[in-house]
Formats: sequence, structure tokens, C-alpha cells
Amino acid sequence: MRKSYRVKTENDFQRVFKSGNSVANRAFVIYKIEKPENAHFRVGISVGKKVGHTAVVRNRLKRYIRAVLTENKARIEPQIDFLVIARPYVRDFSMTEIRKNLFHALILANVIEEIPDKVEED
Repeated sequence: MRKSYRVKTENDFQRVFKSGNSVANRAFVIYKIEKPENAHFRVGISVGKKVGHTAVVRNRLKRYIRAVLTENKARIEPQIDFLVIARPYVRDFSMTEIRKNLFHALILANVIEEIPDKVEED
């Protein structure tokens, strides 16, 4: 995922936190804010130390989340900024479990409309 698809600055993160709508499931919290001027969506990913005590675990989870979002770029609403925050429940999840839980949270937040066929088969 290119850097233009990421929420990078602290001010951007705080703007989405303070004025965005939040939705959660057991594994993820999604904060979303409408940005009509965006050409494409931007995403920020946060995996705290309570989720994974080592950087290796946190980076693996972020890599999995980015992979799921990259696979489904076309399904994601373009004029939004959103944050994906992992909860401790997700610590030992496999890629398949992360995909399933992340899609559930994204549907609840109205970031995507339907679950892709690949997830339903797993």
C-alpha cells in the first residue's frame, strides 16, 4: 500500500479520532470520517503494546491488516479517512481470522458494502 493511502500525521489521526464515528467488534475498532476532497481512501493502523508485547507481533498484525485492505482496495469507499485499531483479542489470530473479523468491522462502519466471496468460503 502506497504512502498516499495512509493517514500519517498526528493531526490527521486526532482529527479522525475526535470528529469521526466509531464502530467496534471484539477484534477491531474502526473510526471513520468523510473527506469529499479525497481522490482515494486513506487508512491509519494502530496496534498497541497491549495487543502484542514485541514489535515483531505488532508489525505482523499491521502487515496482515494492510494486506487485507490492499486486496480489497476497489471495495472501499473512496472519500473517507479511517483508522483501524487492533484490540488484544486479535493477538494470536491467523491471516484468515484477521480477514474475517476486519471485514465484519468494516461492514459495520459502512466502509465496504458486502463481504467478498473469498471470505465466505474460508
